[in-house]
Amino acid sequence: MELKIKAYKFGERPGVTRPSREILNYLGEVGVRKLVDDHYNLLRESEVKDLFPQDMEAFEAAKLRSSDFFIQILGGSQYFNLNRGDPMLIRRHLPFKITKKARLVWLQCYQQLLPKLNMSEELIFSYWDYLNVFSSWMVNTDE
Repeated sequence: MELKIKAYKFGERPGVTRPSREILNYLGEVGVRKLVDDHYNLLRESEVKDLFPQDMEAFEAAKLRSSDFFIQILGGSQYFNLNRGDPMLIRRHLPFKITKKARLVWLQCYQQLLPKLNMSEELIFSYWDYLNVFSSWMVNTDE
């Protein structure tokens, strides 16, 4: 399975298609939280680790917010909105200098994890396609 990272021009805002809700049915909330947990643990060891909280309590809180968001995107409970309000992710990420390179590392961590899920390729590609486009929206600093 080859998960290709799509190139894009800085500042582009391509249309986002939500991933299949079947992913949540398949993984469950526990599985989504584990995926996000594993992803953040890889990021914490990556060259973009400084974009993430260094304090363990704050780091765990960031994981929780992220998994709440992905559960919501996958059609699950509205945990993110209930705890944080509307996502407004572009605005929330403005304090962080997110470059194309940071996006690349973020996606590469998912490239490592997604094929390990015991899930159909169709569902993995549905999630991957969402991540590919969604991540381009978060880039806010041109290199």
